[in-house]
Amino acid sequence: QVQLVESGGGLVQTGGSLRLSCAASGRISNYNMGWFRQAPGKQRDFVATISRMGDRTTYLDSVKGRFTISRDNAKNTLYLQMNSLKIEDTAVYYCAASSGSYGVSRNNYAYWGRGTQVTVSS
Repeated sequence: QVQLVESGGGLVQTGGSLRLSCAASGRISNYNMGWFRQAPGKQRDFVATISRMGDRTTYLDSVKGRFTISRDNAKNTLYLQMNSLKIEDTAVYYCAASSGSYGVSRNNYAYWGRGTQVTVSS
């Protein structure tokens, strides 16, 4: 079992950048890791995922070229670098861990953090 704690959210203007971090209590090298987000009144959606060794990544189309997911297994930390932020990126961002297969479905992920708020203003 692993516990996840996100940080790094905040208020930023359009075009700005934020870097989210997710600190894990256990060894994240055992898990595929992902970022999801949930805007008010909407379902929780996939944003990005990275394989156990970091050799494979997948992104939501709308964030490709702007967001970068990375991991430091030695520090048991997952990151999401977000550049060129848009108003529609406003959401609570969640870190998640999957001990199963690599994938973008929420059902793949058994462990979740409590989220960090990202607000993009004009």
